[in-house]
Amino acid sequence: MTILIGTSGFSYDDWVGPVYPEDLPKQEWLAFYASEFPTCELNFTFYRIPSTRTLEQIAAKVPEGFLFSVKAFRGITHEREEPEPQVKQFTAALAPLIDAEKFACVLVQFPYSFHANRTNRTYLQRLRDGFGDLPVVIEFRSRDWISERTFDELRALNFGFCCVDQPRFKSLVPPVAVVTGPVAYVRFHGRNYDKWWKHEEAWERYDYAYSDEELMEWVPKIRQLDAEAPLTLVYMNNHWRGQAVGTARQLRTLMKSYNTNIASPKE
Repeated sequence: MTILIGTSGFSYDDWVGPVYPEDLPKQEWLAFYASEFPTCELNFTFYRIPSTRTLEQIAAKVPEGFLFSVKAFRGITHEREEPEPQVKQFTAALAPLIDAEKFACVLVQFPYSFHANRTNRTYLQRLRDGFGDLPVVIEFRSRDWISERTFDELRALNFGFCCVDQPRFKSLVPPVAVVTGPVAYVRFHGRNYDKWWKHEEAWERYDYAYSDEELMEWVPKIRQLDAEAPLTLVYMNNHWRGQAVGTARQLRTLMKSYNTNIASPKE
């Protein structure tokens, strides 16, 4: 079994200083990141469907064995009008990562407004048809999806379930650890209760520093996921001013202290 720990995104201007040296050119950020971490979740793909050329260039900057998760385009997850052409274009763009054996899965993150009803369950089936055999992980935001019915349906579709750590509001997904597909997946969003619903800038929601005690809650859960899935991916999304990097290092240290094998970057 394999556990890979990384961050949600790597290209943040506010990481200069806290993470990246002041004199490091922007085009070298990813290689610098990949010298410490073996995986990264690409988030820019949520805002635009990437070109094959862009993903080819990205793949060339990381060593053999490095894996990318790729967040699905928002037209597929948030607008949901006619997803099939967008899914086709999106999956075609992944070819350079797949060919380089640097592709882990697609992360399909739905908004809070995507509730557990018949229409949306049917939509999941449409996505499975569109993505074909590609590994896909589903992140729900609304708590009404958290049921054995949902987990069984995800298993039938061979979709992974995205486990999350976030503020413990009753309406949001709780910190459950469940494996429903070939990829186990965890995202740490931070626990910024004050800014989760009320913020002027999007980054404010993810401005949070975890304590060791908070991360320790997940150590047995991640070990459980690792025992059940061939690949477990863990990403830190509390990205403001490089806090995600610090959290990834914290969790890596805690996992190793419990004799858990954590994959490191390939030389």
